[in-house]
Order: sequence, then C-alpha cells, then structure tokens
Amino acid sequence: MNSLGLAAKARTGIWGLDDILAGGFSRGHLFLVEGAPGTGKTTIALQFLREGAKSGEKTLYITLSETERELRDGAASHGWTLDQGIAIYELLPPESLLDSEQQQSLLYSSDLELGETTKQIFEAVERHKPSRVVLDSLSEIRLLAQNSLRYRRQILAMKHYFAKFGATVIMLDDLTAEVMDKTVHSVAHGVLRLEELAPAYGAERRRTRVVKYRGTKFRGGYHDMTITTGGVNVFPRLVASEHRTSFTRGRLTSGITELDQLLGGGVDRGSSTLVLGPAGTGKSLISIVFIVAAVARGEKAALFVFDEEMGLLYERMKGLGIDLDAMQRSGGLFIEQVDAAELSPGEFAHRVRKRVDEDRIKTVVIDSLNGYQAAMPEENSLILHMHELLQYLNRQGASTFMTVAQHGLVGDMKAPIDVTYLADTVILLRYFEALGHVRRAISIIKKRTGSHETTIREYRIDNRGLSLGEPLIDFHGVLRGVPINTNADKPLREEEP
Repeated sequence: MNSLGLAAKARTGIWGLDDILAGGFSRGHLFLVEGAPGTGKTTIALQFLREGAKSGEKTLYITLSETERELRDGAASHGWTLDQGIAIYELLPPESLLDSEQQQSLLYSSDLELGETTKQIFEAVERHKPSRVVLDSLSEIRLLAQNSLRYRRQILAMKHYFAKFGATVIMLDDLTAEVMDKTVHSVAHGVLRLEELAPAYGAERRRTRVVKYRGTKFRGGYHDMTITTGGVNVFPRLVASEHRTSFTRGRLTSGITELDQLLGGGVDRGSSTLVLGPAGTGKSLISIVFIVAAVARGEKAALFVFDEEMGLLYERMKGLGIDLDAMQRSGGLFIEQVDAAELSPGEFAHRVRKRVDEDRIKTVVIDSLNGYQAAMPEENSLILHMHELLQYLNRQGASTFMTVAQHGLVGDMKAPIDVTYLADTVILLRYFEALGHVRRAISIIKKRTGSHETTIREYRIDNRGLSLGEPLIDFHGVLRGVPINTNADKPLREEEP
C-alpha cells in the first residue's frame, strides 16, 4: 500500500486484463492503450475509471474527440451510469476555431491551439485532483503538434505534470495518423495494443497484447478478448505449466467389457483419448459411453458439441438407450453447444477451465476437433491450443475425449489435422465390407501407459447401444475396407435382421 492507502496496482475492473498485467496498472505512471477505432479502447477506459470510483477514488475522463453525451450513451449501452465518482471534461476547441474568419487568419497558429488545449487539460486536473485520468485521444494532440519533436515534448510535459499529482494516466490512441508514430511508446510506462480481425465468415475476433510494461513481468503474447453488454472480457492465454493439481491416478472403465479389454482395462485418469474415424462410425457414441460411466460413478462430466444440433443429439442418444437430458437435469452432466464461427479459441479454453475448476468436472468430451479447428485459421494454432488445453486438463486429473472426423469412408483416409501425437490413447474406427454388408471395426493404435489389445474387433450400434464382438483374428485387410478370410471354415458372423 502507498501513502494514500491505495494498492500498488490500479486494477482495471477486467479480471483477464488484470491477470495479464500482473494485477493492473502501476500507480502514478502513464500508460498507452492503442488500437484502431472499434477495438474497445473507450470501453476499457471507462471500466478502469468505474473500478477506481468503486474504491472511492477521484477519476477524470478528458475527451477531445467524443462528446460527453456520446460517452454517456456508450456507457448506458453496457448498463452503466457515470454519475458517481467519475468526472467528464469535454475539451472543446477554442471559440475562435469555430469562427470561419479566424480560421483563415495567419495570426491564429497551431502553437496557440496546442497551448490552449494543454492549458485546459492542466486546469481540469487542478480542479478535480484525480488519482485516475483518461485522455481521449492522442490523435487530436498529434495533429495540433504537427511534428514529432513538438508532439514528444508535449507528451513529456503532460507526463511530468500528471506525476506531480501521483495520478495513474491512460492515454488512448486510435492509430489514425498516416505514419505510425512510436513517440509515446518510449515515453509511456506501459503499452497495451488492441486488435480486431475480420475472418472471411463469422463474427469479428478481437485480441490484445502487452507491448511493454516497465519493471513488471507481464503475461506476453496475444490474448483473445470480446466486447459484450457489460464491457470488455479478456481471456488470458492458457499456460498449462502454471496449473498443477495432485490427484490419484487410476483406470476408468467404459462399462462395456469388450471395449475395456481392448483398451487394456480402460483409460487412465488424467489422460487424453482421441477417437478417430470417418463420418457415421460412432465417434460421438464411444465418447459419450465414458460420460455415462462417469455419471454412474457419481462424477461430473462435460460435453462440448461443435457439430451436431443439440435436439438431434438428445433424440439420437435416447434411441441408443442413453438419456442425456436426465443426466443433465440430475447435475451430473454439463452440455454446451459451441458455435465455432462466434467463439474464439481463448474463450473456449476459458469455458472448459471454468467448468473443471468450479464444477470439479473429471470427464471432458470435445466433439469434434473439426469444429474446433474452424475457430482457428491456422493449423499451428490448433496444435498449440490443444497442447496447452490437454496438458492443463491432464494436470487437473480430468480425462479428456476428443473426436476427429477423417475424410473419406473406406480405404486411404486422411484427417484434416494430425493430433494423434498429442493424445495418450488413440481409438481408430473403420468401415469394412463383408458378405454384402457394411460393417464397423475398432482398434487401439496407441496407448502411452500400460498395454492394450493389438487386435481388431467388430462392433455394432443398435437400440441397445454399443456392443463389441470377439477379435477378428482370421481376417486381414479389415482396416483397408475389404477383408480377406484366412480361415474359410470361420466366416464373419451374419448381420442380425
């Protein structure tokens, strides 16, 4: 605490931003928040002032670009009022600027305009003596200064003036200058950059990055953010190494004897399983089987659905003897439909974390990674996001099941993204043709811990759910789609009517 009884950091009122800033903005310093129009600068600034006002601090918003009415209307759209503890000073241009004759006069120079503007800013600070100040925006001052030298000197003068009052200052820059001027970067104690990305389809994506923060170990890199009714939300980039929980490792069974035998007794707690196969092979069902087993053990599970409509999923599973709705009502299962076009990867990771941390969920199903990939334009991003998310879930003792739909139906098939090396266990599903029927085969091609069957088993899906047969030991070519019987006396079992 400082002499004023305030914490060393001025919190922003945005939990995710405070996290990446290691607690907030250092008091008594000047910070720059820059970004193109529409990236959320004003909203962050208002949240910063509201947080100060909530703590009983005096705050001041100096606006050179927006009117006071526009600011209050913007705040009202978030359900805020700016009456309590927040002073707004609308810095109007000198009256002579509105006089067309004066505008034509050579006697009125930019020196006089800049001097008058600075004088008004200092007078407002003298009157209010705030501990938090927002100056919006630097583009107006840059235009008045006309050259980099005068602009730098003006910013330095303001910095030293604000320092006399011990104020924490945020200057906003909308980056509308023709040339990217980095003058304030060197003067400011810290720089926060906001960006907006417009994908070919779907909602715009926003992200933020701490460019600089003197004397503070901040959380680097890009962090996803959103602007919703209620303000800005920032989702810090997940770093799995920062989260570790002790838990007892054990083996989780599916409740289907043959499947557990194929898996060498089941899957390990705190591990990840990838279910890989073409469309329609039952990837979702196999993952949900482990949810049913978890709920039966008295644990909680979460299902994140990217591809399938929820009503259809409920009906389809009910036809297989699995009542997802009943499990959800009992509190054992959390289900969320995820729209990849609207949700950023960072926000999705935050939602998963929140469920695991707050609801103590121990089984997580992501169905499917094809939909998750749609949220990320770059393949490398998916690999890195999945690596951190899986490492985090593993360290929390949660068992994760992911599905990936491969291209094609039989023969040589390829996945849109290869994440097999990330998973601890890989279950491979295939179609094959035999005796005039299309059959399904299942095998385990990888398991990091413990042994597993190397056989291939046929499985069926009907109104009784999932059932597995004995290993297909007298056939080869099953995974290629057209098996050859090496024992003519032992044909494949006929399909039941």
